[in-house]
Amino acid sequence: MIMMSRKRHSFLLVFIFLITMASQALAQVNFGGEPHTKLKLIPEVTSVQPGGSFWVAARLSMEEGWHIYWRNPGDTGLETEIVWDLPEGFKAGELQWPYPEKIIEDPLVVYGFHDVIYLLTRIDVDKSVKPGKTVEIKAKANFLECAEVCIPGEGADAVTLPVKAEPPRPDTRWVEVFAEARSKLPLKATDWQISASRKANELLIRLNPPQWFTFPFKEVTFFPYKMGFIDNIAPQKIVKENGSYLLKIKLADNAEVPSEIEGILVNEDGWRGPGSEKSLEIKAVLGEALAPAAGGGGKLSSVWLAILFSFLGGIILNLMPCVLPVLSIKIMGIINQAHDEHTEPWKHGAVFTLGVLVSFLVLAGILLILKAGGAQLGWGFQLQEPLFLTFLAAFMFVFGLSMFGVFEIGTSLTTVEGKVQPKRSGFAASFVSGILATIVATPCTAPFMGSALGFALAQPAWVSLIVFTFLGLGMAFPFMLISSIPALLRYIPKPGRWMESLKQFMGFLLVATVIWLLWVLGIQAGATAVIIVLFDLLITALGAWVYGRWGNLAMPPKTRRTAMVIALILVLGSNGYVFANLDQYAVTPQAEAASSEGIPWQEFSQEKVDELVAAGKPVFIDFTAAWCLSCQVNDRVAFSDETVQKTFRNKKITAFKADWTSRDEHIAQALAKFGRNSVPLYVLYPGGNKNEPMLLPEIITPGIVLDALELVK
Repeated sequence: MIMMSRKRHSFLLVFIFLITMASQALAQVNFGGEPHTKLKLIPEVTSVQPGGSFWVAARLSMEEGWHIYWRNPGDTGLETEIVWDLPEGFKAGELQWPYPEKIIEDPLVVYGFHDVIYLLTRIDVDKSVKPGKTVEIKAKANFLECAEVCIPGEGADAVTLPVKAEPPRPDTRWVEVFAEARSKLPLKATDWQISASRKANELLIRLNPPQWFTFPFKEVTFFPYKMGFIDNIAPQKIVKENGSYLLKIKLADNAEVPSEIEGILVNEDGWRGPGSEKSLEIKAVLGEALAPAAGGGGKLSSVWLAILFSFLGGIILNLMPCVLPVLSIKIMGIINQAHDEHTEPWKHGAVFTLGVLVSFLVLAGILLILKAGGAQLGWGFQLQEPLFLTFLAAFMFVFGLSMFGVFEIGTSLTTVEGKVQPKRSGFAASFVSGILATIVATPCTAPFMGSALGFALAQPAWVSLIVFTFLGLGMAFPFMLISSIPALLRYIPKPGRWMESLKQFMGFLLVATVIWLLWVLGIQAGATAVIIVLFDLLITALGAWVYGRWGNLAMPPKTRRTAMVIALILVLGSNGYVFANLDQYAVTPQAEAASSEGIPWQEFSQEKVDELVAAGKPVFIDFTAAWCLSCQVNDRVAFSDETVQKTFRNKKITAFKADWTSRDEHIAQALAKFGRNSVPLYVLYPGGNKNEPMLLPEIITPGIVLDALELVK
């Protein structure tokens, strides 16, 4: 009886509040006027492709002082709604909500938005729609807009997009808008362990952080998806207990607490460190709270373990296929220096090490700066840019021409490392070869590297820089060792004519590297972009030939100068044109959803993964990229095996391919969920009630995969 009385009392207060607001609105507002909130639909792409999908942002812009409501409006209000009117066969996905703000309307608290918000929705395109036609995407927004008064409002908008057979291209006008909108979406899952329990009139949410998390909490706010069971105006307290955190939330009087607690936790400091996502979606069965995480010295040991892993990973990186062409040239330099009485090999080893360290630290610094600005990046991020691939392909091609003897660069890389004169130290070449080795190493991930780098970029900057430093030291270690120990140098063969043949053979390896880079470029930007770059390489080769034929020391000075000018005009003009215009020719190819290896791969979708995992189904995720040579080798070795393919089919494992060849915020966030920022990464959910993820090694074999699949029943 008392409970019913209190419920009626609460309902009466809300009813009186709404009646008061409505009466003021009737007295002051002309309902025939324009709403204070405007809707605009913004597609992420410039066209649609049959059977594909694309994202649309519903932008709701509010006049100053007005607000609208989140999916749970709080103590009062109405959920904002987007109603889609799509062509036949098109389907709209679930609305993606950014995290809200608390708006105090004493004595009530509501959850909503001021100024501008972007509500994202994925639209699936009907397979039967014909290229050459146009489609109209229409939507209506229903909302309650409030300032001193509250007014029900609505807005409508429509956009028309052409249907094209080729994959859609992003609309460059809105790239930053979509990046900003996605940065405000909650993380769907992480390696945080969350539990919920009730104690008297409090809801307790315990947060056990992952081992790598070392950042302080200032404030955490829980926004439930269901309204009415927490006291929204009461302060929420976060308490640290040993290695975990306990959020205490006051329940509403006589609250009917749901058996499953769903909502988001907002942490202004970021759930993966400063600059990372501020909201985290949680779903926890109400029951016994998790025990506090053990305290102690775990964090220190984690740092030392990351340092060890990065050093070992750096050593193994020398054996990866992307590094071998450049390091082979460095070995030739060591051979020459080992038998030259005028040089001291250990100095060249030290300078090479310095070049590696400087480039690793610069790479780490760029990563940290971009991540602090909210970008989702990882190891090899520069290879996601077509312009960088073009630069690297041109550089490798010129390098290869020099190895074939088309021209000589004087005291540069090839001549200094392979033909250094007694009076020339060649330290500049050793330094540059260290930089080059680092650049070409980024497509590969060696064992131990993935976990070390994932840990590093979630730590304070000084820890990240230390881990990257030891990764560089590991990579340079074998060369420093060989060049520093005279006893080892005695076993190195003497230089001779065989080195010229070896040098030319290395040129073929460099050309093979160029072909691979162009293949990656084709996947990222399409065939037309590859043709443009091939013409660029042709003109670059012509410039190199002119310089090699008439720019050598045997020619008169005037001839040499003329050859130099012509070569520069050809090379700089051609490459300048490509760099300025490549974007015009680039297209975004559609990701491969089908399998060419006998495994029915699907295009990665975090929503589908979450749905299957929640249903207890077995799921396998291959995080890969075309520029990742380790990934390509693993694909050929492990996933082309007939037994592996048959096991996937027989056990009905849903396989997803998360292709990170081009930049993709969703894949970056999914990698971060597992504490990684590099590929390859292989994740298996074996199915069943718990269905916890299992991570496979970076280098896999059919045996390793089959052993993991044994866990699937």
